Amino acid sequence: MKRLFSIAFAVLFIFSNNYFAQIPTNTLVQIVKAEDERRWDATLENLLKNPNAKIRERAALAVGRIGDENALPLLAEILLTEKSIEVKKMLVFAIGEIESARASETILSWFNKENNLLDARLLEAAGKIAAANPKHEKTVWLGKEVVNSLEKESSKQEPNREIVLAGLTAILRTRAEGGEQTTAKFLTAKDARIRADALNTLARLRAKSVNAKSRELLKNDKDAVVRANAARMLGVGEDKESLDLLLNAATKDKDSRVRVSAIRALGSLKNASVAEKLIPEMLSLDFPRKSFHFSLVDKSEQLEIATTLGRLLPNTNNQKAIEFLTKFSELDEYKSPEIDIAFAQIAPSKFGDYQKNKKDELKRTPQALSATFQGISELAKAPDTEEIKAIKETAKNEVLKYIDAQIGINKSQDTALSDAISAYSALKGDSLTKILQDTLKHKDPIVRATSAGLIADQPSSKENIEALKFAFTQALLQDKKDNDAQLAILGALFKLDKKESVGTLLIALNATDYLVRKRAFQLLKMEGLEKDFPGLPTTLENFVKNKKNQVLPYSPAFGTKLGQVLNTNADYIRAVSRKNGTVKAVFTTSKGKFTIDLTPEDAPLTVDNFIKLANSNYFNGVSVHRVVPNFVMQDGDPRGDGNGGPGWSIRCEVNMLSYERGAVGMALSGKDTGGSQWFVTHAPQPHLDGGYTVFGNVNEIDMKVVDSIVRGDKILSVKIIGSSVKKVTKKSK
Repeated sequence: MKRLFSIAFAVLFIFSNNYFAQIPTNTLVQIVKAEDERRWDATLENLLKNPNAKIRERAALAVGRIGDENALPLLAEILLTEKSIEVKKMLVFAIGEIESARASETILSWFNKENNLLDARLLEAAGKIAAANPKHEKTVWLGKEVVNSLEKESSKQEPNREIVLAGLTAILRTRAEGGEQTTAKFLTAKDARIRADALNTLARLRAKSVNAKSRELLKNDKDAVVRANAARMLGVGEDKESLDLLLNAATKDKDSRVRVSAIRALGSLKNASVAEKLIPEMLSLDFPRKSFHFSLVDKSEQLEIATTLGRLLPNTNNQKAIEFLTKFSELDEYKSPEIDIAFAQIAPSKFGDYQKNKKDELKRTPQALSATFQGISELAKAPDTEEIKAIKETAKNEVLKYIDAQIGINKSQDTALSDAISAYSALKGDSLTKILQDTLKHKDPIVRATSAGLIADQPSSKENIEALKFAFTQALLQDKKDNDAQLAILGALFKLDKKESVGTLLIALNATDYLVRKRAFQLLKMEGLEKDFPGLPTTLENFVKNKKNQVLPYSPAFGTKLGQVLNTNADYIRAVSRKNGTVKAVFTTSKGKFTIDLTPEDAPLTVDNFIKLANSNYFNGVSVHRVVPNFVMQDGDPRGDGNGGPGWSIRCEVNMLSYERGAVGMALSGKDTGGSQWFVTHAPQPHLDGGYTVFGNVNEIDMKVVDSIVRGDKILSVKIIGSSVKKVTKKSK
């Protein structure tokens, strides 16, 4: 039953430059509640017609976040008569967020109507719709409009920055014909951000035509992000002429983002002559392991060097590389898979000895085991000489021994077992089918999710189908904090046998978890199933009619918080009453302190969830599990393998904030799957805009601390400052 709430609140106005300004608290509560429930109905429909432009604007954003295609006709209708340009921009943003091909005509009809006032938002929407519907006939037309808009800007002496940046990302998403040539024109822009974004788009399009200009930018541009993206572009372009230039940047540029991009680019050039020049001259074993340090560059760069050496020196047994990797691995306490993977690539015939020489007291930690198993998965790709075949066989037996032992122990959390199963699969072990079926019964849902994914690549046998069906039933009953196994099993069943999956998918339509119901609904909607199941369309209609496509209220009787509305009226009031600039999260880490300035007006429920976790000490003592230099630092996973969360999920609150350097976002494995994992961007990442919730930012001074953090560093504590909000006086009626 839908939870009711009182609207007899005293009216509170919040003044700011944000779209929250001049909106009564009770109205904001109505809006965020609809978002939280993923509910499109008369509530938002009426608010879209409200006399207050700010309310219309905020309601439009909510409709986009909810993503219901049924809202598109009304959005298009209101767009025609709306007077406020800010509301119009948000209406277009919302249409793009829904990502439906049905909106293509609406977006196409608005190009060139508003004298550039809507163009940036139109370009953004066109890109999102095209990316979500790449095979739709209108995608080509959307792409043409994107290219035409950018062409117009390229001919201007002072192009519109907002339009250009939106257009460059839209070209990446539409992959429109002629987009590469148009994008290249902005490599000479005065604005460094435009040059950087143009290079980002060209690199992601894997362009081959701008190597000469990229060399010039890498050598001479004063902006570090431009140089970093130019280096990346040269790697994508496989530009042999840039070898010395890239080596110089990789070893001498003052900015680590440039060095890392150049190191990666050298790996793409496949010229082994530069490999040994990348290896640092000194590795000191005298530094305490807990304060990991190398004399020349930090751990993140060393890992990039290791990865590049693996690409440059496959099957060479290069002695200098072997010595580097061996010393690096010991210093790192064998925790980084990049090292084991590189060793397996460079010296597969010595991989067995490398593993034997690891110190026993360190090599059996979960992280070290995981690294070993990922190295073994790489070893499986090595040429099958007699010597290497023997090493693979030994590795296979060791992996099998480990798997059998762990199945017997059956721990509720086993972060290395998934990598062991994947390694055994890569080695094509004889007992693979039995192991996959056995591990579908494991207590750890991540292990079961891995097994389901691997079974999906196996033959569609009766045994595999039955094992998956049984595993889903068990997961539905026992998984109270994770839905990974349920989602993976549904996908595996559908892939192996669509008809046989229908019974289980119908059961999943009644799951407590919104995300499980949503996945089952999406699979059952696939074309062709209604031929064998004529009653299916009616079942799906009833699913929507009974509001199972919405997030339903939490009930303690279910014994789980997954995929339900957990917030109360008090939570909504508290969340929407915070203002941007008034609440901060101060992080104390093993590398120093940094502060996140939270943006509750742009993402109220995300910020509220983050504050709740921080105030419960959830993040304290958690190791940083992911650092990708020149991309993100990511944390918030108590498991440490990238699969952990708090036992519930929150809805995405995508907004118009951009992923600039220092932007803080929620990590996802799909829409509405956020929970506790968050990240900070090292450099602008425009391709993330409109896809992940931005809920804060780190200033440039504090980013120096963020930049220094490497995988394995710890968050010691988090202190929230300014989280309290004034109580709102209420009178009952």
